[in-house]
Amino acid sequence: MRRLKTFPAKLFVLLLFGACLAWAGWAHAESGLPDVGGTFPSIALEAPKDPAMRDYLGLGEAQTFTVDQVDADLVVVEIFSMYCPYCQREAPVVNAFYELAQKKNRPGKTVKILGIGAGNTAFEVDVFAKKYKVPFPLIADGDYSVHKTLGQVRTPYFIAVRRGPDGKRSVVYSQAGSIGSPEDFYRRLMGP
Repeated sequence: MRRLKTFPAKLFVLLLFGACLAWAGWAHAESGLPDVGGTFPSIALEAPKDPAMRDYLGLGEAQTFTVDQVDADLVVVEIFSMYCPYCQREAPVVNAFYELAQKKNRPGKTVKILGIGAGNTAFEVDVFAKKYKVPFPLIADGDYSVHKTLGQVRTPYFIAVRRGPDGKRSVVYSQAGSIGSPEDFYRRLMGP
């Protein structure tokens, strides 16, 4: 590759690189996807009809809820699709993370999980839950409205939202792909 020997050519390359970075940052900010340190959008999600799932999330009789209303110190939101082979492959890993979190839950360190089925109807979400024996609530997003609000992320995508000492919630994890080892993921989010 030929080296850029002139100052104007090097300056042009640097300006082009900077413009690409600025565009990427703008595009991410405009996508609605919450960044680490940001807040999860106040999206009204349909409350589960199953009383056990409502109890798990700490919801009352309301028909809708937001992630901030989930009764937990940390809420992990998985954006998935029943048609996504990566989501299907990840399902046992996320189930193992749920079981681990259930065992480690104690006051001040409670973790709850919910899934949002991007483009999936209630029927499709139910099929996914039964096929992969998902033990936590899955919410249908048949019209992609939640998925669009979150920047139309690839699936699976995981967002963890932590409640601070002042009660405010902030995003502490926002990433596509596998969570990896459930034990490592738990330590990453909650410490030892």
